[in-house]
Amino acid sequence: MEVEEFRTEVRQWLADNLVGDYAALKGLGGPGREHEAFEERLAWNQHLAKAGLTCLGWPEEHGGRGLTTAHRVAFYEEYAKADAPDKVNHLGEELLGPTLIAYGTPEQQQRFLPRILDVTELWSQGYSEPGAGSDLANVATSAELDGDAWIINGQKVWTSLAHWAQWCFVIARTEKGSKRHAGLSYLLVPLDQPGVEIRPIIQLTGDSEFNEVFFDDARTDADLVVGEPGDGWRVAMGTLTFERGVSTLGQQIRYRRELLGIVELAKKTGAADDPLIRERLTRSWAGLQTMRSYAMATMDLGDGDRTGSAMGGGQDSVSKLLWANWHRELGEIAMDVRGAAGLTLDDGEFDEWQRLYLFSRSDTIYGGSNEIQRNIIAERVLGLPREAKG
Repeated sequence: MEVEEFRTEVRQWLADNLVGDYAALKGLGGPGREHEAFEERLAWNQHLAKAGLTCLGWPEEHGGRGLTTAHRVAFYEEYAKADAPDKVNHLGEELLGPTLIAYGTPEQQQRFLPRILDVTELWSQGYSEPGAGSDLANVATSAELDGDAWIINGQKVWTSLAHWAQWCFVIARTEKGSKRHAGLSYLLVPLDQPGVEIRPIIQLTGDSEFNEVFFDDARTDADLVVGEPGDGWRVAMGTLTFERGVSTLGQQIRYRRELLGIVELAKKTGAADDPLIRERLTRSWAGLQTMRSYAMATMDLGDGDRTGSAMGGGQDSVSKLLWANWHRELGEIAMDVRGAAGLTLDDGEFDEWQRLYLFSRSDTIYGGSNEIQRNIIAERVLGLPREAKG
């Protein structure tokens, strides 16, 4: 099917299906708002699955449709334009699924991929720790093979959606005495078991979508290691590459909607008469065009080359820096446009722009902090000396 034909099909399906109870979900969910109508959005995500509109880029032999990057870009753009609710299955569909297809065993693929495809099992990501945030090589969570099971001990933090998920892909140190990138393994761990405690973290907005996860002699089957034991760093880096894929194009349409909303607000409040505000809004518009152009140019590499791009060309790190800094600045513009009114709550609730400002403070931290992204570009792309460790 040609890309434009597929785009028309998606647009029409969304128009036909975002009706009734589903219409009430428009615009709900997403970073900073994952608490909104979660169960209802789960039902919507399963409705998408029944229509064959999940896992579009997965190979057909794994239940996907084998569509090209251009088709997937078209889907995410139309999805965002329709203001459809944010999907709840991003971590499974866009991160773990492609990782299992690339690195998993046939048995792992048969066990987990169908349940990601139909959205009956949800996943969370167990990377960051209190002493290993953006620097994943400092992971201290340990796992020891005991007969037919791995025994896991340690703590993960900022674990998105773990309180709704059934499973977590966990980076753990499986070789005693190993340091940095060596000796790590990529484990698939069930969360509903003794020895796993999940504590939601209260955010500035008062909501909870991140969690602390504690493992105290938690268990997972010996064969639920992706790749070879000790090869977790390579697999984890592959997952991070998939994380910054075509869904960012849909994200940019939401950013555009936010920017246009702020422009309209500036006209209403009179902030648009301030030359500095006008300049910042203009720069923001230009930055959004830059993000899109860069994303489209780097996606021309094709899906098959993307795992290498993270460690070679550094495109994913550049992309993360572009959108994270842009969105944080947009939140600051929103508060300046709101003026003094932005300092108070209406009926004790944050409005759209206050929530944007508060959550966008985290954009330059999660998914790999600015500092780590700059180090990747400097050391692995430009060949500069490694940062001195104190």
